[in-house]
Amino acid sequence: MNKRDTTILDKIKGFKYNKRYTPPLLITGILFAAHISFGILESYPQLLMAIVASFVAEAILHKVIVGGWRDMSSAYISGISVGILIRSPMLWPFALCSIISIASKYVLRYKGQHIWNPSNFGVVAMLVLVPQSVSVLSIQWGNNMWAMLIIWIVGSISIYRLRRFHICFTYVLSFFLFSVIRSWITGNPFLAEASPITGPMYQLFVFFMITDPKTTVNSRWGQYVVAFAIAFVEMIFRLNEAIYAPFYALFIVGPITIAFELWYTDYHKSLKDDEEKEQTAPEVSAV
Repeated sequence: MNKRDTTILDKIKGFKYNKRYTPPLLITGILFAAHISFGILESYPQLLMAIVASFVAEAILHKVIVGGWRDMSSAYISGISVGILIRSPMLWPFALCSIISIASKYVLRYKGQHIWNPSNFGVVAMLVLVPQSVSVLSIQWGNNMWAMLIIWIVGSISIYRLRRFHICFTYVLSFFLFSVIRSWITGNPFLAEASPITGPMYQLFVFFMITDPKTTVNSRWGQYVVAFAIAFVEMIFRLNEAIYAPFYALFIVGPITIAFELWYTDYHKSLKDDEEKEQTAPEVSAV
C-alpha cells in the first residue's frame, strides 16, 4: 500500500458525519423522490433560480452586515424550499421569494436574533404582495399514501436524530385534535378535515419550518406549547377558509413566541443580577 492510498484511507476513517447536513440531504431526497414520482417542479431552471438567488443573497448580506463568509446549508434549504413551494410560470417570483426569505434573517431581528422562519416569511410575503403572480404547491403532489409513508418515515427518523421529533409529533397530534373540532363545527366528515395533512405542503411545513432550530423557542416545554398554538391558529384560519392556513399560522405564532422568550430570558437575567448585587453589597451599619 502506497503513501497515497494510506492518506485516502486515513481521511475516510477520520470522516465524521455532521448532523447539520441532515436537513439539506433530507429535503434534497424529498425533492427528487417527489419530482420523479409526480413531477412537482415547474421546471429545473426555476428551482435553480431560487437556489442561486438564495446563495447570492446570503453571501452578500452576510458579508456586508456580519462580515466574512458563512456555511450555505441554511441558504440551500431556503432556496430549495422556495423552489418546491412557489408555483409560477415566471422566473422572477422564485428569485424574489428567495431574496425576501434571506433578507428577513438580517433585517427583521429582535435582540440580535431573526424571529421568522425565512422561507415561511418569503412565501407569505409573496402571497400578500403579488398574489396574482404566485400560488403555493398544493395538489400537484397528489396523495399517494406509499410515497407519503416513505417520506414520513425517513423524515421522522432524521428529525428524531436531530432531537426535534417531539415538535412534529405535537403539531400532528394537535392537527388531528383540531380536525375533530372543525368537523364538529362545520359538519364536514372528520376525514375531509384531516386529509390535508397528507398533502405536499405539510411535508415541508412539518419537517423543515416548525422545527427550524433558529426560529423555535429553546425550552422543550415551550416547543410543545408553540406547536400546539400553531395548530390552534391554523384551525382559526381554516374555519375562515384560508387555503394556506399553516403558513399564516406559523407567520403569526412563531415570531411572537420567540420574541416573548427572548424578553423573558433577559428580564429574568436582570432580576437575578439585581439579587446578586444586593447579596454582595456591603452592609451599612444602622448605628
